[in-house]
Amino acid sequence: MKKETIAAISTGMSNSGIGIVRISGDEAFEVADRVYRGKHKLSQCGTHTIQYGYIWDNKEVIDQVLVMVMKAPHTFTGEDTIEIDCHGGTFVVRRVLEAVLKNGARPAEPGEFTKRAFLNGKMDLSQAEAVIDVITSQNDYALKSSISQLKGSLKNRINDIRKRIIYHTAYIESALDDPEHISLEGYADQLRKDALSITDEIGHLIDSADDGRIMKEGIQTVIIGKPNAGKSSLLNVLTGYDRAIVTDIEGTTRDVLEEQISLHGLNLNIIDTAGIRETDDIIERMGVDKAEQYAENADLLICVVDASRQLDENDDRILQFTFHKKSIILLNKTDLEMAVNVEEIVNKLITLWKTRENSINSGKMPEIPVIMISAKEEKGIREFEDKVKELFLHGDISFNDEVFITNARQKSDLKDAMDSMKKVLKSIDDGMPEDFYSIDLMDAYEALGRITGEAVGEDLINEIFSRFCMGK
Repeated sequence: MKKETIAAISTGMSNSGIGIVRISGDEAFEVADRVYRGKHKLSQCGTHTIQYGYIWDNKEVIDQVLVMVMKAPHTFTGEDTIEIDCHGGTFVVRRVLEAVLKNGARPAEPGEFTKRAFLNGKMDLSQAEAVIDVITSQNDYALKSSISQLKGSLKNRINDIRKRIIYHTAYIESALDDPEHISLEGYADQLRKDALSITDEIGHLIDSADDGRIMKEGIQTVIIGKPNAGKSSLLNVLTGYDRAIVTDIEGTTRDVLEEQISLHGLNLNIIDTAGIRETDDIIERMGVDKAEQYAENADLLICVVDASRQLDENDDRILQFTFHKKSIILLNKTDLEMAVNVEEIVNKLITLWKTRENSINSGKMPEIPVIMISAKEEKGIREFEDKVKELFLHGDISFNDEVFITNARQKSDLKDAMDSMKKVLKSIDDGMPEDFYSIDLMDAYEALGRITGEAVGEDLINEIFSRFCMGK
């Protein structure tokens, strides 16, 4: 059965040096031959060659082009593929596509080229999802992680775990079918050992999801502090321009300001909030409430303390937030006469923690770095940046050895697999019959198969690829 031949523009729709129109399908060469004029017909050219010629629409020359000829199965989609490299003006690229569509191709749906690559066995689902992650990556770590998955790092890890699970499932089923020749005596102990190992591996992948999300989406960073502590000045220093209005008037920032910066290969999605203090002003109160909400959901809290003013009850309230998140306290305005120092901040944290611990028994106080800075004179900023890297990146990351889950769907499937493996362990500990093991092992096997696409329905596949850009 022939598949429809599809075509789309595979480059951004803006004026540029080159634009690419991609054609894929069983009749890709026939369609291309109808619009291309050159020394040879494209269907007669060798695979993985580049031909020079012209694109015609009826009797009109549209553009002078280079055409890449790629024959199945050694192509991205696994199908015959033609890529027309034309001049990159938006009008001419559209004209080339229109000519192709008039001569037998249909418009490709979003992500349909990659979907065909998946359906034709050129990549698994985790690799297909890595394609869009490569396209949308915004920092070095996100790109390296996506390339690692595109090369099959996650697929290989998942397939290895699934092989171990299916081995035990097959052994149990065989023993139950032929108990005279295959014994299950003592097998539960062996299975328990392997199930614990598999559970640990799945747990490690789940734990990597937070790091993976940060690599992909960036660190949700919230700046909190009293009014006029220097939060907006810090934002301006970090972004490199006057993003926020800075005045000596307290409460200048009433709403949140958002900005993204790159820091040591990671993205910081920085939110500058209204100063936190007790106030009767309704509008300012709304800003304070919003600041506290953002603080609750942050990956990183930057708590700015004004070193030129004594600590008060508002500082106590603000410092309490640092116990819940990864936090850095910046003692700002050190260019002025200092009314508070690092030792006082640390002692204040200890006092607040002890008061908190007495009421909720929360254990050891987290280590919260305190750094002296002057946003006005841009002092201490490098130390702050190094501390952020230290908090979120523990040494150099090797993407050859590590796999980072950057996809919520994959994390959910891993959790399902983990739950099933825990049921296996409980059945073993409870002395349940071996067929109970087999049921839960197969559930774990199926959950992991959803990650690589071996156990997913058509609706999910269509939903995943609908998020892709056109032409990919």
